[in-house]
Amino acid sequence: MLKKEINKLDILSLAIGAIIGWGAFVLPGDLFLKAGILNSTIAIITGALIMIGIEKNYGYLLHKFPVAGGEYAFTYDAFGWKHALACGWFLALAYISIVPLNATALALVAKFTMPGILEVGHLYSIAGSEIYLGEVGVALSALCLFAYLNIKGIKLASQLQKVMVILLVGIVFLFLSLVIARAGITNPNTMSFIDSETVSLSKILKILSIAPMLFVGFDCIPQVAEELDFEAKEASQLAIISILVGGLVYVLIILFTSFGVTSEQIMNGQISWATGYTTEYYFGKIGIILLIVALTSAIVAGINGFYMAASRLLFAMSRGKILPEFFGVLDKKYHTPKNAILFTLGISLIAPWFGRNVLLWIVGTSSVGASIGYLYTSLSSYKLYKEEYGKTFIPSIFGSISGIIFLILLLVPGLDSSLSLPSIVVLVVWGIIGLSFYKFYDLKVVHYTKEELDELILNRDADGNFKEK
Repeated sequence: MLKKEINKLDILSLAIGAIIGWGAFVLPGDLFLKAGILNSTIAIITGALIMIGIEKNYGYLLHKFPVAGGEYAFTYDAFGWKHALACGWFLALAYISIVPLNATALALVAKFTMPGILEVGHLYSIAGSEIYLGEVGVALSALCLFAYLNIKGIKLASQLQKVMVILLVGIVFLFLSLVIARAGITNPNTMSFIDSETVSLSKILKILSIAPMLFVGFDCIPQVAEELDFEAKEASQLAIISILVGGLVYVLIILFTSFGVTSEQIMNGQISWATGYTTEYYFGKIGIILLIVALTSAIVAGINGFYMAASRLLFAMSRGKILPEFFGVLDKKYHTPKNAILFTLGISLIAPWFGRNVLLWIVGTSSVGASIGYLYTSLSSYKLYKEEYGKTFIPSIFGSISGIIFLILLLVPGLDSSLSLPSIVVLVVWGIIGLSFYKFYDLKVVHYTKEELDELILNRDADGNFKEK
């Protein structure tokens, strides 16, 4: 059984750390400032508000189903195991894909602080990226280290998470306060973006389309529901706080980055890491050290948080007999889903060999997976609330429409926000693997009665009560 050992501060730091990963420090120069400060801010604030609306569905369902698996368990109770497999499998892709994205960002830190130190053992070139054994080695080492820490126990991992999140948020606020005091909010660099910017719906939608990936961390909370040492309904309030903090940090880092670079430099791609450039410009080497601490904290928190979320989701699906029993094996000493963690590690170890340009292809696939999770959760909320109270739950309508819009923005060809061809290929391959599980387990699962599946997936007895851990 999973241990109940996560307190409120643990869960808040888990969610915030998962939301604010490498992207908060890398995307301002690579994406957000190219769309414009105003357009990106509108998109991020809109995305945060949408996520809060969607979260209301999680709050309702988490109180009903305080079990590992989150969206998977919700969907099972509302629509059955086939829909639950589809929801859980693509949500697992959203979680797992972010793990190596964070790990490979460590090489970015080294490139900026110690140029060339990891450019040893040149292997090959792929999609414009030069692959070096040194960079790959750092990413692989980080992935293995955090897999080990998660196997050792969620308490140890969550203690590290708290420290990382406090450092991360504190440094961001410190930097912005100091740079405003020094340069003023109307400094020439920031104004070069604002003066040349017009509100563009297409640019706003392009940023908004990846909001599921930007805020995906808040739904890590349902994945560890069985390990909370407080009432599940209180977790909903913490999830909303994490969304607000995450959105604020994204906007603050965009604004901070604009103080040290011009619109022309960003649009011409003259700056390799805009946030790092701004930090060094204003605060020198000391500032860079603090920024590296913040970025490393974000990376560590992201890796850690999604190891937790992915492994608990795979564990829950295995307990429901929809994935092989391999995924449901718990470590005998630490009672953590060891094999699910090792599977997440195994998939993640593949990615660093393809370089960061290729890895960025899976940002879109993560958004698709998260959007599928949001849509199924909202639809489940609608159905179950209707059955329980005989009336419509407004957040479920809002969440369902939002999930559909996100999927349209990502999957309809020709839109500025639509996925690239390589991202589509990743989705198709992952879907085929999931389909193989469906075909293999179809005959097995249908032999279980509804009551037996309730016990396996929702972990409750024949009377509908959740089992004591």
